Amino acid sequence: MAIISSHSSAQPPSANSQSSKTSASEEKNPESQKVQEAATNQPSPNSEEDSLQASAHKPDPSSGRTELLQSSPGAEEYKKAEEGLRPRCIGDYIGQRALKEVLHIAIKAAQGRHEPLDHLLLYGPPGLGKTTMSLILAAEMGVDCKITTAPALERPRDIVGLLVNLKPGDVLFIDEIHRLPRMTEEILYPAMEDFRLDITIGKGQGARTRSIPLQRFTLVGATTRVGALTSPLRDRFGLVQRLRFYERDELTQIVLRTAEILKTPIDNEGAIEVAQRSRGTPRIANRLLRRVRDYVQVKQHGTVTGAIAAEALELFNVDPMGLDWTDRRMLTTMIEKFGGGPVGLDTLAAATGEDAQTIEEVYEPYLMQIGYLQRTPRGRVAAPAAWIHLGYHPPDGQLTLMRLSDPSS
Repeated sequence: MAIISSHSSAQPPSANSQSSKTSASEEKNPESQKVQEAATNQPSPNSEEDSLQASAHKPDPSSGRTELLQSSPGAEEYKKAEEGLRPRCIGDYIGQRALKEVLHIAIKAAQGRHEPLDHLLLYGPPGLGKTTMSLILAAEMGVDCKITTAPALERPRDIVGLLVNLKPGDVLFIDEIHRLPRMTEEILYPAMEDFRLDITIGKGQGARTRSIPLQRFTLVGATTRVGALTSPLRDRFGLVQRLRFYERDELTQIVLRTAEILKTPIDNEGAIEVAQRSRGTPRIANRLLRRVRDYVQVKQHGTVTGAIAAEALELFNVDPMGLDWTDRRMLTTMIEKFGGGPVGLDTLAAATGEDAQTIEEVYEPYLMQIGYLQRTPRGRVAAPAAWIHLGYHPPDGQLTLMRLSDPSS
C-alpha cells in the first residue's frame, strides 16, 4: 500500500522534502501511521448507505411528492416482526441437538478462560440457520457480530477495514466463505492464527512490510460447499460442524413459534401440515407459513387448521411431499416421455425447458434425498416411489427392486 500525504500549499513540494516529511511522520508515530494508512484505503462503510438514505429522503421538486419514499409505521412494525423470527439465545434454537451441545461446551469453556471462541466453520444446505447460529454465538458471548459475504470482500482493503475495526471478542461472520478471493484469503491467514495484519508499504526496493496487531476475534464461516474451501483455510478453523436437515416435529415447533410471533392463529394440525411440506428446512417452513397467513387473511378463515393449510398450499402448488410444480413436471416428463428413464441431463433439460445446471443444482438434490430420483451412469431414473406418488403404476421390474430394498415387505 502507498502512503497518501496531503499538502495545503498550492505549490507542489520537491521530491526530497516530501520523502523527508513522510519519514519524519512515520518515525514520530508509526502505529498511528499504519492505522491511518489502512483507514485511508478503506472506504467508509456507511458513506454510500448515508448518501442513498439522504437521496431517498430528499424531496423531488418536480413531482412534489415525497411520501412514497418514507417508511410507514406499519412497515417498521413488520420489519421488527421479521427480525424477531430468529431465536436470540441457544436455548430458543430449535433442532440441531448435537451442534448445540458442542457449541454450549465451547461457549462455557471460552467464558471460563475469558477468551474469545475458537474459529468456527458451519456447512450444510442453505436455509438451515447458519447465520442465526452466528448471531446467537455473539449474543451468548456478549459481543457484537459483524456480518458480510465473501463476494463483497472483493478488494483487500475491504477485509482490512473489517478486521481493524473489530473489538475484543467480536464475531466476524462471512457467508459463502468458499467464494473468497485468493488475496483476501491470504490476508486472513495471519489474522486467524496470530491476530495480526501484514501490510506492505511502498513499492520496489523501498517496499517494507509492517504488522498491525488485531484484537482477538472469532471468525465464523458459512458455506454450502465445504469441499470448495482450500485446505489452508479449512484447517485454520478450530471447530467444523455440519448442519443437518430438520425432523418434522422440530419444524412443527418452528412453525408454531413463528405463527406466535406473526400473530397468526394456528392449531397443531395446521403446523404439522406446513412442516411436512417444508423439505426439512426452517426457511422454507417460514416462507410457506407466510403464504398460508396471506390465504387465511384474504379468505377470512380465522384459525389455520390442517385442512385450511393443505388447501392454501395446494393453491401455491406445494404437495404433501414438498414438491412444487417444476419438480412434478420433471418427474412426469421422465415417466411419460422416457418410460421412467434412464434419460440424460441435457435431454431432460430440453424436454422440460429448464436449464441443465438448474436441474442439477436446485431440483435434483431434494428428489434424490427423498428417494424419487436416481443418478446412474446411463442417466437419470425415476424411482418407484415417484411413480406411485404421481399416480402411475411402476413397471414390474422396478416394483421388484422396491420390494427387495424395503426390509418390511
